[in-house]
Amino acid sequence: MNMQRFTGKVIVVTGAAQGIGRGVALRAAAEGGKVLFVDRADFVAEVAAEAQGADTAGFVADLETYEGAQAAMAFAAQKFGGIDILINGVGGAIRMRPFAEFEPAQIDAEIRRSLMPTLYTCHAVLPHLLARGGGTIVNVSSNATRGIRRVPYSAAKGGVNALTQALAMEYAEHNIRVVASAPGGTSAPARRVPRNAAGDSEQEKAWMNEAVKQVTESTFFKRYGTLDEQIAPILFLASDEASYITGAVLPVAGGDNG
Repeated sequence: MNMQRFTGKVIVVTGAAQGIGRGVALRAAAEGGKVLFVDRADFVAEVAAEAQGADTAGFVADLETYEGAQAAMAFAAQKFGGIDILINGVGGAIRMRPFAEFEPAQIDAEIRRSLMPTLYTCHAVLPHLLARGGGTIVNVSSNATRGIRRVPYSAAKGGVNALTQALAMEYAEHNIRVVASAPGGTSAPARRVPRNAAGDSEQEKAWMNEAVKQVTESTFFKRYGTLDEQIAPILFLASDEASYITGAVLPVAGGDNG
């Protein structure tokens, strides 16, 4: 295995301030990539600086807006001379509750969080990949397209899967691969920016526990995955080792394929 798989590559990683995105961005930098860490959290530059000796930068953007997505891609291209790989890590369920208990504004918020940033960044990066003569997009989806207590999130990730497959078919002629990883439940350190800024009620915590139980019992291994178990497949898909894989959604969920 070539552990300098990204030497000479410019990589944009979104959702790079924490969780899976942070690990992906840091490991891509360790493997020789020039990496732009993108997040709306203002400490993203601190995270990028953890990749000591690597060519990295942090960029603050709200990717729930098209303007944020466009600005991030423009910055990466200007700083590093182009873009070769986009890894879309933004997303995550905001609330866990039965679908009938969701308010309309909450449904909209879930779609904005877990579908629109990926849709926007895929569109915004295309001119840069076309100028490069090709490239790769890796979308981080979820196996939660089948699951309880998060129907709007599931719908958003179903949209990511459809986007991945349709975009791959449309842009293969331009030497652009589009693939997705579909993580299952993943153990991670406490988030510096909470999932739900408003906090969870006791009832919401109970609903979340029901979802956690379902996720755990649906896996063959009866456990959550680790960050490393999610990061490695994403970087494989991003690398030239996966050069004949496109339009695929890879479940990484201990046997629960969603």
